[in-house]
Amino acid sequence: MNRRNFSKLTALTSLIGFAPGQLMSCTSEPTTDLKISLAQWSLNKAIKSGELSGLDFAKKSRSFGIEGIEYVSGLYTHHSNLLDSMSMEELSNELLKRSNDYGIDNVLIMIDAQGSLASSNSKERLQAIENHKRWIDFASKLGCETLRLNLSGEKILEKWTDNSVKSLTTLSNYNKNINIVVENHGGLSSNGKYLANVMANVNLSNCGTLPDFGNFCVDGNPRNCNEWYDKYNGVNELMPYAHAVSAKSYHFDENGNETTIDYKKMMDIVKKAGYKGYVGIEYEGSILSEDDGIVATKKLLEKLI
Repeated sequence: MNRRNFSKLTALTSLIGFAPGQLMSCTSEPTTDLKISLAQWSLNKAIKSGELSGLDFAKKSRSFGIEGIEYVSGLYTHHSNLLDSMSMEELSNELLKRSNDYGIDNVLIMIDAQGSLASSNSKERLQAIENHKRWIDFASKLGCETLRLNLSGEKILEKWTDNSVKSLTTLSNYNKNINIVVENHGGLSSNGKYLANVMANVNLSNCGTLPDFGNFCVDGNPRNCNEWYDKYNGVNELMPYAHAVSAKSYHFDENGNETTIDYKKMMDIVKKAGYKGYVGIEYEGSILSEDDGIVATKKLLEKLI
């Protein structure tokens, strides 16, 4: 129960002669440590087309009754021209102001296209580290606790592992108040065992994973994948290191169930791991509109949470 609702309850119960705690103890409403957030990529079509400004993400999220949001850097850089007209500091200030105006929690930011952190080319890898540092600063100013990045640039497992550990260690130590997390996002990172091994080798409390329910294509891309890693096994392997969870969704049946992912099975894995925090809606379907897909995913998560 948030502070605003508790205040309302206090006022109500003072009128009818019960203490708030007494009334709450008589209700059967379940409690949970899981909350629902919205990944900005769910609205990427609207933002890319100009139908929705990236500055209005908090307002849009509030219209769904969602109080936590997950930004995507690319929707302010190469998928829009917002950072052509304002500095990163101006952007962070404006986004923070708007999220505060709508009572929204800035949960995390997803960083893309900032260089190859697993590259065996030392100059390239170090430049990628510097590129990501400025986004860690941005996340800190925005009030996000977590920054999601990708591990790409190397196809040989041993080299990929070594390079990834080095880059993650540097970035995790850059600002220990920010969680640095890696999503299973294609290639070697979509092998749950491999990515979990990287986390075990980094062994820092603010370095972890963002398990995504759907991104387990290890060869090719999700639309044309040559080899899939078992998604349930993958999430199970990544959950011990999770600082965030991405509830990917594509299609729904007439009963509101996701047709490509067993959501109950996934959420049971999340709960069994003892995870506490936000589960982010990331709708990527093509049949429902973005808005309808977000609503459908939210309803399903609410039922399971």
